[in-house]
Amino acid sequence: MENPRLKTVHPSPKWKGNPVNGKGQFTNLYHEFESSFGDLWKWQTSENPQKEEKKAETRTLKVKKEAKIPEGRGDFLIWLGHASYLIRLDGKVILTDPVLFDNFFLRRESKLPFSPESLPPIDYLLLSHNHRDHCDKKTIRFLSDENPDMKILTGLKLGEVIGGWTNGQEIQEAGWYQEFKTEAVTITYLPARHWSRRWLWDLNENLWGGFYLISHNKTVYFMGDSGYGAHFEDISNIMGNPQYCLMGVGAYKPEWFMAQAHISPTDAIKAFNTLGGSYFIPMHFGTFDLSDEPRMEPWDVLVTNENSIKGQLINPILGIDLFEKATMKSDS
Repeated sequence: MENPRLKTVHPSPKWKGNPVNGKGQFTNLYHEFESSFGDLWKWQTSENPQKEEKKAETRTLKVKKEAKIPEGRGDFLIWLGHASYLIRLDGKVILTDPVLFDNFFLRRESKLPFSPESLPPIDYLLLSHNHRDHCDKKTIRFLSDENPDMKILTGLKLGEVIGGWTNGQEIQEAGWYQEFKTEAVTITYLPARHWSRRWLWDLNENLWGGFYLISHNKTVYFMGDSGYGAHFEDISNIMGNPQYCLMGVGAYKPEWFMAQAHISPTDAIKAFNTLGGSYFIPMHFGTFDLSDEPRMEPWDVLVTNENSIKGQLINPILGIDLFEKATMKSDS
């Protein structure tokens, strides 16, 4: 399955678009997603061996004091927490998976570096999939009201979820390895090992994935949510080696339950090395309480294993320009 109105960049004639099963549900390329309420119940009713350690965790993500959005038209990459990035490439402002407000399901454990009202006009809103920590109704309604000319780029059939939350903004839905219709920046939707659901009855009806951004002098890979798998090698072979890799590293314990959907920090390093990236920028930790590990454990694991990273690990302080930080680290 794919969007016939968009360009497909997969080079193989054998590629026929996104695989679906007999129920019409989207499936992963290499790993079938196993949905089991029994496993969910087992996790929720089991004792967390790190319960006390997690309770004692006092560290939070660092936030730049009096953070300001850079003026002008220069490039920047700013982490807002979890999977939310504010990006400017070649004059286009891009926002990924924003969750700007607390809701019934999610409460931030790290502060936003900027108020939602202070965000610049958004050209492209990127939504990787429909899970509530990536696709927030209140946030999308707010952004839609504030940005009448914004275009929304996402996966197949997600427009069915978010269409009623917007003010008629253009929604482009892509299959894996399809290129969106954009200006200045080339943006391609890519595979991930994950799943989708917002309610009990809509398992895997909306596609999930990541994004690859190409400007005139930068390449950025946004992983979205993903377990470890062979698709990382495919991405490297088809798209090339991305300079800046925004890699999920949190919400990974217990691993017996989480591994098929969320990559661990050590496996994220393996994936980064396979991608052949230059800068490892971790995300998807420290913002929401989604799993068993302590809030800052993913960062600790990365630092402990930094020598195995075939590139540079960037400390993703909220509110700073990570492009600039990566350049400064390279020059030091």
